[in-house]
Parts: sequence; C-alpha cells; structure tokens
Amino acid sequence: MMKLSSLITLCLFASSANALQVSYRGHSVLRTLQLQSTESSTESGVQAVSKPERIVPQPVPVLYVYDHCPFCVRVRLAFGLKNVKHNLHFMANDDVETPTALIGKKLSPIFKWGDDVIMPESMDIINFIDQDERFGPTNFIAPATGRTDIKEWQSGVRDLLRGLQRPRYVATGLLPEFQQLDARHAFVKNHALPGYDSKEIWKAKPLQEQLMEYAELMANDPAADVEELNRQLVALDDILYSKEHCSKGGLCFDDIDLFSRLRSISIIDGVKWPTKLRAYMEKFSHLGDIPLYDEMAL
Repeated sequence: MMKLSSLITLCLFASSANALQVSYRGHSVLRTLQLQSTESSTESGVQAVSKPERIVPQPVPVLYVYDHCPFCVRVRLAFGLKNVKHNLHFMANDDVETPTALIGKKLSPIFKWGDDVIMPESMDIINFIDQDERFGPTNFIAPATGRTDIKEWQSGVRDLLRGLQRPRYVATGLLPEFQQLDARHAFVKNHALPGYDSKEIWKAKPLQEQLMEYAELMANDPAADVEELNRQLVALDDILYSKEHCSKGGLCFDDIDLFSRLRSISIIDGVKWPTKLRAYMEKFSHLGDIPLYDEMAL
C-alpha cells in the first residue's frame, strides 16, 4: 500500500493537469490539481459541479469555527464551492471570550469581514455570500428541495452517530478545538450520550461520571453499531441522486447540509462507504477544501 507521505508528495508535485487517482487505506483518493473542474456528465439529469473563478475579497473574510461542527462545515463548504478565499480561525471548545466579543454569546460559525460585517448563523452567512456579487456568481447554490427522505434518514441514525462520533471527537486529541484538556472537558459536559432524555439530566451529572461514560463507550466493541451504520449508508446510497449532487436538479442546499452532516462519519473506523456515496463525499471534500477524517479514524 502506498505510504501517506508518498501520497502527499504526489499530490503536491505531480505535473499532470488531470485528476490524480491513488489508493490509500482502501479508498480511491481523488485530487484534481486544477482550480476548476473540467468534468462533464453524460448521465441524464446530472449536472457536474465545478468552481467559478477565484475570488479574493479585500479584506479576506474570517470564519470562526469548530472543525467537527456541521453548521461550521456548511459555511466552509459554501465558501469552497464558490471559490472564495477565506481564513479559518479554529476556536477552542472552551473559548467563550472570542465569540462573546464578536456577537455577544458562545456560538459558531461566525463570519467576520472587515469591521462592518460580523454575522452568526450558517444559513444567514451562506445567503449573504450567495446574494452578493463581491463573492462571485449569485444564486450559485439553489434552495433546498424540501425532500423528506434524506431528513428521515438523518433522524433515524441520529443516536447511532452520536454514540459513535462524540467520544471519537475528543479521543483523537487531533481536532483543533480539542487540543487542550479543558476544551475536551467542556465538550463532554455539554454533549450528552444517547440514552438521556434531556440535556439537563446529562449536565447535572458530575464531570467524572460523564468522562467515565465517554471512556466506557470508547472501550466497548463498536462492531455491531458500525455494521448497522454500514447498512444505513447503503440505504442512503440508494436515494442519493448522483455523485455530483444528492437531489435532482443540480447543486443545492441539500448538498450543503448532507455533506456537512456525513463528514464526521469518516472519523469512525470500519465504515464501508458504498461506491456512489464515497465518490460524492470525496468530490465535495475536494471542492470545499475540507478534509475527511479517514487518517485519524478510530
């Protein structure tokens, strides 16, 4: 198997303008060295997604985010798809001062553009940049289709994913918001594991008990849960319209939301992605410049 260091070298220095395809950890890894995709699709009803020309606003916008947060990933994906230069400020999970100084409370994501625009809420941020010509073509991301099948799928796997993902976020020690112990403890205090009827019941527990439950869940054999997740991914693959976009009609907010919620599944070792769904994840990871977690999966 190709070593990761060799893979990185190839991606950085290969001279071909075509997509570079190699294998790492059993996955086909696609990296296109051009800024704009030249893919075309011959499938009926499928529209290949490609980036517009590069936009470098002045000053360069700053996104205050957590890496694992799906609402933060939404905004990062929108900026990536529109090919807008931006800087990322990863906040520690226990950092209350930074967001409070910006918007008056602890919340993410936050979009800051110079001294005049400071905005929370992922939907508001995306709508702002997609309606303003200073951020490239307007209406680039179509509205959500309103389909209910994907929402039902997400609801059906919510507790399954929480039980698998939440302990792994803090156990890796690699995500930027969890680099320090206080930040990891802050997350554990505020994020209940499955089985609790309310956040209040979880928050009332002593921290040591919460930490013990996280540790026990990580120590348990996840095989049955991972097997169930793999079955659920097959079901999602069946209703995914194409690897280019999840719903009929082309790129829309369905894709912004779906990729953002699925990305953290890649932190779970043993996940078997169906072919179409894996291609979809790799494509939006590349277009959004948002890495998947494959290399740190537990």
